[in-house]
Amino acid sequence: MAATRAPIRLLTYNIHRWGDDRQAVAEIIARCAPDVAMIQEAPTWWGTRRRRLAFARSVGLHYATGAARTIALVADPLRWTARRARIRRPAVRRRKRLVALQLPGGAVAVSGSDPVLTVIGCHLGLARSARSAELEQVFGLRRPGEPTVIVGDVNERPGGPVWQLAGRAGLADATADAGPTFPARDPQARIDAVWASPELTVNRIDPNDVGVTTVLMSRASDHLPVLVELRRS
Repeated sequence: MAATRAPIRLLTYNIHRWGDDRQAVAEIIARCAPDVAMIQEAPTWWGTRRRRLAFARSVGLHYATGAARTIALVADPLRWTARRARIRRPAVRRRKRLVALQLPGGAVAVSGSDPVLTVIGCHLGLARSARSAELEQVFGLRRPGEPTVIVGDVNERPGGPVWQLAGRAGLADATADAGPTFPARDPQARIDAVWASPELTVNRIDPNDVGVTTVLMSRASDHLPVLVELRRS
């Protein structure tokens, strides 16, 4: 009889400008004990690589890659190969009478062979009119015919254009039964997505079940962590 593969534990977490309480962020990630963690709003600018490596070690993980404040951490660096992509955005975002400059975005991916799987992490922008084009670029990290899960802060509620685009691309909303993820202290909106291809079975894990308390989550960031387990169907 073939051995049953253990599930892949996956965490996606926007840690809000490198953490409102960095110690709380580290404790949450460590308690979640993911095989793969996709972290948004981490430092990826020049001169911060040592900080990323040290942070990964502090939570029992290894730094895999990073792009535009999105990083991938893995438990076993020999199991995964990493890639990244720069995401083009309009240089200017307009909202009513406000005009703001936008930096390019980024997406990161790790691919494994046992099981064959690609995990992609992204952080879509605040400009509603540009998010679908950003997600199309994220799709460029997919590998043809390979089971894929895309996770991250998409800055949009379910039913919006990027959620519809993910569905048309064959990716299901894998945490449709989850509650809101933002803001952490009084969650109102589910804007942190887990989109999975049909070859994958996704089970959500309540962070409270791994010892992550509501108080700890409210201290750590303005987003709640989203923790799931993946299996090949």
